[in-house]
Amino acid sequence: AKQVREVPAQAALTPAHSTSRIHTSPAAPTLFNPFVHHGRRPKSWLYRHCSSVQQRDRQAQKAGQLFSGLLAMNVVFLGSAFISSMIFNHVAITLADVWILLSILKVVCLCWIIYYLLGTSRQPHAVLYRDSHAGPVWIRGSLLLFGSFSVLLNVFQIGYSVIQIHCKSKVEIVFPSIEILFVSTQAFFLWHHSKDCIQVQHNLTRCGLMLTIATNLLLWLLAVTNDSIHMEIESQLREVEQRLAGNETNLCACPNTTTCKVFQKGYILLYPFNTEYCLICCSVLYVMWKNVGRRISHHHAPHIKPKFKLQGVVFGPLLGAAAVIIGICVFMMYQIQATGSAPNRQVFVMYYSYYIVLLPLMSVCAVVGTIIHAVEKRELDTLKNPTRSLDVILLMGAALGQIAMSYFSIVAIVATNPKDLLNSLILSYSVLLIFQYITQNIFIIDGLQREPFVAAIEARHRRVSVLELGQEFRRVSLSYMHSYSHLSWKRKALKEISFFLVLCNIILWIMPTFGAHPVFENGLEKSFYGYSTWFAIVNFGLPLGVFYRMHSVGGLLDVYVSA
Repeated sequence: AKQVREVPAQAALTPAHSTSRIHTSPAAPTLFNPFVHHGRRPKSWLYRHCSSVQQRDRQAQKAGQLFSGLLAMNVVFLGSAFISSMIFNHVAITLADVWILLSILKVVCLCWIIYYLLGTSRQPHAVLYRDSHAGPVWIRGSLLLFGSFSVLLNVFQIGYSVIQIHCKSKVEIVFPSIEILFVSTQAFFLWHHSKDCIQVQHNLTRCGLMLTIATNLLLWLLAVTNDSIHMEIESQLREVEQRLAGNETNLCACPNTTTCKVFQKGYILLYPFNTEYCLICCSVLYVMWKNVGRRISHHHAPHIKPKFKLQGVVFGPLLGAAAVIIGICVFMMYQIQATGSAPNRQVFVMYYSYYIVLLPLMSVCAVVGTIIHAVEKRELDTLKNPTRSLDVILLMGAALGQIAMSYFSIVAIVATNPKDLLNSLILSYSVLLIFQYITQNIFIIDGLQREPFVAAIEARHRRVSVLELGQEFRRVSLSYMHSYSHLSWKRKALKEISFFLVLCNIILWIMPTFGAHPVFENGLEKSFYGYSTWFAIVNFGLPLGVFYRMHSVGGLLDVYVSA
């Protein structure tokens, strides 16, 4: 600094073409930033050291993500091989073998979760940042709800196995007991630490999170295959009961007692909640995995968080409640008539007619909401957000299951007899379902990428406060108030549309979750593709469709709040 102050004025006014003399002169002072490379001057030690540290940090982060991802991939492939072997060769690999493998994985995950709760998260400077977008209230509430039902499901399974202890193995009691402990501990862990951006023990935390994700995926796969096997057995028994008089030769049949019937029915009723719980846990754990080592700037954190309010929303709740009530009535009538030995043709007509009326209304609302998003010109949220990226991926990926099933149905109907009443209804249902999925995805994704209206107000006030002239301040304020009053009806329309779509997706989640599967029970696609092929297609598409409806509810709630 002393040398810089002693530089004569002529040196400061040296022309640009004479800069080489300054570099070569031994007496010339250093007037350049040490972090910037000028000409042939080598980079400073500090610049090279800081650059190498940042580069090593990024390389270590990518190496840790790669290693943990490979660990999860191998665990998923091993578990999938076990489950597939159990399905195709249940003699060599039994269900008990799969349960033993999953029990080992759950015990390892439990040990890591307990270590994270008692060790990693309590270290100094472990959790300096928390992702405000991760683990919203509806996600954590769903975790508690579905986790509670999953625990109750395992209690019913234990009770059912204890009653039939004479023909059940001890593994069928140990496995649900470990499952209860795993579900409870994992729900507590995700409720309190889903927003963590952990800054210590990066590799261990990434491996633990990925191992837990792999375990939940395998539990979901096992639940789907067991549910599919249950549907297959139930469907085959209907055909057998029409020819045989129902001779009960199974030694492991449930005795004719009220307790056993309650455990059996409760287990079947609560079974879908376990699959949803596993998928929600996978999504939350993935966001935590992306947030390991992440540093969030304080000025990026929202100062005002929008809250869920029902003020000013009338038509959306009314129309949505009407759709839910009518859907419940249709679902009950369908369940009563379809559970018989020979489902009535009229019940399928009623079921598909309800969808044909509801799906176009939902599609029109989604298109109108997308147009309002385009007209409103709200600023896009360009900040890095792993939660939003995952929501988009899950919406697009989960929609593929039901869209694929719809295209298979369209091909089967067009190739056989599209003029029949029931076939024409199924054809219309399939086409409308594809259009509804596409329009709703566009509406939700466009809404998730917009800044919340409260954040837009805050940013507008922050820009206005920079202006020091009172006249400019008044002009901007008046234009802002004019735009606010002009756009108020658009925000109300967005809230009405979002709330209506939330209720519609809830009833469309309830119906297939609790047993309404007309795509398998109407017999059209099954006779066209064959029993095994169509059963595999339904096994792939139906669980994804159920998860899409539940996940879209969360996305629509975010759109509702941000409006």
